[in-house]
This record gives sequence, structure tokens and C-alpha cells, in this order.
Amino acid sequence: MTYHYDVSGKDFSMAGCASTATKKKLQQLGVPMSIIKKTAVAMYEAEINMVVHGGGGVMDVDISDSEITIVLKDQGPGIPDLDKAMEEGYSTAPTMVRELGFGAGMGLPNMKRNSDFMNIETAPGKGTTVTMKIKIGEA
Repeated sequence: MTYHYDVSGKDFSMAGCASTATKKKLQQLGVPMSIIKKTAVAMYEAEINMVVHGGGGVMDVDISDSEITIVLKDQGPGIPDLDKAMEEGYSTAPTMVRELGFGAGMGLPNMKRNSDFMNIETAPGKGTTVTMKIKIGEA
């Protein structure tokens, strides 16, 4: 099963819709709660990053018997220093975003921590594509 979601840029009220919809689908499929939680956290962090940094984008979720694959694509400015961005607490979020309670610098680290595989393709001015995989059956 594959699901497609559009993530609107700069619209925090819609951030989390894709992760919530996927969580419900996984519950209906009887996926273990530990896997659902990992998936929801990874997707939510990704959605917030797309809103804050990527100007929105698209998210495709493929659910098979053995794993959940999530692919996110944005047309944002790209990540200039990926190694630095992966450090917990490092954030480039603007003040307005931090005042809303976001931008703590935990997005990418939490995405990596909650997925069994994560790959980021990014370049300044080229946008970012993130692929995450979460195995089903391995809590």
C-alpha cells in the first residue's frame, strides 16, 4: 500500500496530518504499537522540518509486510552542512519558529533514531530528499 501526502510550507496547523493518518492506517493493519510510535515520531519530525526549512513538499509512505518506507521531497534551500545538522541541539530555525515551540535541533536526530535506515540527499539550492525505513516485526 502506498500513500501520498502534500505537506504545506509554513502552515504549522497542518503539520502532523500525514503522520497522524499513517498512524491510523498502521493501527488498522495491526502493526505493533512500538513500530507505530517510531513511524509517527519520524514522520512528524520530518513534516515539521519540511514546514520550517523546506517550504513544504511531498511525502510518500509505502507499507509492506516487512517494512514501512517513507520518502520526503522538498524544493527548499537544501542543507548546507549535513553533519552539523545531524548534531542534537543544532538548529537553524528562525526566532519566530522557536517562539512557537519548534526548532530545538532534534528533528534529524529523532528521525534517524526512530528509523532503521535513513538516507539524506541534499545540496544547497537543490532541495532535500529523505528516505527512511522502519522494519515491521522488530520493536
